[in-house]
Amino acid sequence: MSVPTTMAVAGRTVRRVLVAGLGLALVALTPLTAQASGTTEAAGEPVAATGAAAGPAGVIGASSEPERVAGAAAAPVAVTRTTLAEDTVIPRGVTVDLVRRTMTLTAGEKRHLRGRLEATSTTTGIVGLTERIRCLDASGRTVPVVAASARNHEGSDTVTYATPGHLPLFADLLFTAPADGTYTCVLQGTAYSSLTGSYHLTAVAGKTWLEADDSDRVGAGRWQNPACESADSGGACTYVGTGPARRDAWVFYDDGTPTRRWQAHPDAVSVSAQANLELTTCYHGTASCATAMQAHPRGKNAVVDARFEFIQLGTTGHAFLTGLPVDPACGTRDFLMRIYVKHVSGQTVKIDGVQSGVTSLTNGIAFNNFG
Repeated sequence: MSVPTTMAVAGRTVRRVLVAGLGLALVALTPLTAQASGTTEAAGEPVAATGAAAGPAGVIGASSEPERVAGAAAAPVAVTRTTLAEDTVIPRGVTVDLVRRTMTLTAGEKRHLRGRLEATSTTTGIVGLTERIRCLDASGRTVPVVAASARNHEGSDTVTYATPGHLPLFADLLFTAPADGTYTCVLQGTAYSSLTGSYHLTAVAGKTWLEADDSDRVGAGRWQNPACESADSGGACTYVGTGPARRDAWVFYDDGTPTRRWQAHPDAVSVSAQANLELTTCYHGTASCATAMQAHPRGKNAVVDARFEFIQLGTTGHAFLTGLPVDPACGTRDFLMRIYVKHVSGQTVKIDGVQSGVTSLTNGIAFNNFG
């Protein structure tokens, strides 16, 4: 399901989000072309959510040192798209490699990879679909982190998608080569459900693709929130809602993520940022939330407000109201990223994090723009 996002270069924008299940929202902030799509993960019910804004929300204390950037200024980065040539079946319980890109990199080189998986279904029932971007070294071992997004495919008869019966998902990964070598990055799809009988999803040729940078994404930075397993049996996840849940939360800021700043390259003329926020609703009986957070029956929608902020800091480490171009008046080139999530009504919502120490469901990326 494609969901619009709101762009702003100063101030703030709040978007109210109706959450009907589990999902992910892509929010983007860029002075160039803006694109955003909502997708969702599949342990609970389907959901669509999005929100975006630029600008500060008041005074901010940034306790950590900014990420330093090195190297000479880079030209704008070209991108190559590799498209799925033939429709490909994704059977139940099987992870299928769909598209791949092999790159020879030096240690520390960065590549932004973006994947799109569009799927149809052979059943009118609900089937979970997860999309992953996974990079492997020359020995075939996965290099952390794996980027993922997911959603319930609501069936071949659904008319709520932009193209009836066709569910699109997007995922983004900022890959950093840990050593000199050859790496293969793969776009994967997995289908799963408790349905009985025979069914499968199909990745659609021409509409499923993997994009990768052709050169180093100099100085790009990455955020991800803490560990949060699917079942959350240990209660490690962040929740917003009623009862024992928090009323609101700042993703990448006060959710257990170490506060960090990113420093724009000295030669960058502007910066871009994007973030993926994945939410799961916590209805009675779901296997995707701690029991204490299950306060409503299935079908009771949740509503949250979401706001994306990418803030240039002043010399004292406080927020500074400005547009996206790097403003020399701030006195620093340091930026802070965070997403504000506030519960409004309905079911408690879980903010999904890193699963199995590798797979990141909520994350952010910042880029330098040269020339």
